[in-house]
Amino acid sequence: MKKFSKYLTPSLVAASLILSGAPALAQDVSTQSASTQGGAASTAQPAKARNIILFLADAGGVSTLIIQQWPHLGLSETSPVDQFVSDSANGMSSIVTGVKTRNGVISQGPDVVRRQKDGAPTKTLLEYAEERGLLTGVISTQSIADATPAANYAHSNDRAKWGEIFPQAFSPRFGDGVDVMFGAGRRKIGEQLVARGLSFEALSQTHDRPIYSTLEEAPAANARPVVVADDMDVHAATLKALDILQQSSTGYFLVVEWDAHTDDPRDGLQNVVDFDKLIAEVERRVDLNDTLLLFTADHSFGLQVDGGGRGQPLLDGHDAWKASAREEDDLVRLKNVLVNATHTAEEVPALAIGAGAERVRGYFPNTHLFTVMMDAWGWKADGASSR
Repeated sequence: MKKFSKYLTPSLVAASLILSGAPALAQDVSTQSASTQGGAASTAQPAKARNIILFLADAGGVSTLIIQQWPHLGLSETSPVDQFVSDSANGMSSIVTGVKTRNGVISQGPDVVRRQKDGAPTKTLLEYAEERGLLTGVISTQSIADATPAANYAHSNDRAKWGEIFPQAFSPRFGDGVDVMFGAGRRKIGEQLVARGLSFEALSQTHDRPIYSTLEEAPAANARPVVVADDMDVHAATLKALDILQQSSTGYFLVVEWDAHTDDPRDGLQNVVDFDKLIAEVERRVDLNDTLLLFTADHSFGLQVDGGGRGQPLLDGHDAWKASAREEDDLVRLKNVLVNATHTAEEVPALAIGAGAERVRGYFPNTHLFTVMMDAWGWKADGASSR
């Protein structure tokens, strides 16, 4: 696959959030992995999952290349309890707890008042997995204390409280906490820790758990590594995490976030292409008979294609726009592409393959994905009645 630069080929159109027509995919079907082709077959009884990997494209509005070949597809509605448009905090919290909340809130119920009053903590998929002895991992291109990764391991009435959020990974409510944490945001997290009288060094010493600043620093012998870097190579981080998690005798839960905001169309679409490649590689490394792979987004974003032809540069005019762009501009107007640089209320795709994937179908609120994953494991949420 060519690197996304001058031209966006039909294949990359399918891989890039913006076009999902079947003709763009036809040439790629023959390149499917054997596991993907096998996964399309229906089974008499829903399979149970031992492992689940949740891929989250932050602001990803339409699915990507390999993912579009996955056999199970649904549309996920992302709104919070009081608005139409979601941010990442509500979006991810809803997915991993099964409870919609308010924008800006990390895995707390809608009784929360942002920045003022905590709501009831809502139990996350990662916490259920920890409670049952599975290995767990959270990986992100963004700050590991930012809304999407934090919704898995923390509870807060304000997503901006990184100095309060990050330490929760070391004082879990269930199990021994996240086993593998790889993400960015080191400078800002560090500053907020210091403001609260803490530091990376203090957390490391108190919990006897080193917090490394690069992936390379984390030794292979460390089975529970934490890396908070300035930037994170999520491709390398995910493969490193799999090396650890796949040794589990009980199963694992892994969340991988890759930023897909397209306020800069070229950078955003390249991120999606790179994420697609990673997902395809992960699919080849797992056994779909006992592993559920699920792809979705926390919310959509205002990108549309309104011109252009196949085989022609889709992002014609990007370089000129980039040279004259101002930070305060809300609209990106290229010849064939228009970006309203904001979150939007459109539904996002949810696609799945592997054990339990058949539960992803139709139109549903994003909280349904929590139920999909719990059902794939064969678990009931606390307080849920038997069916």
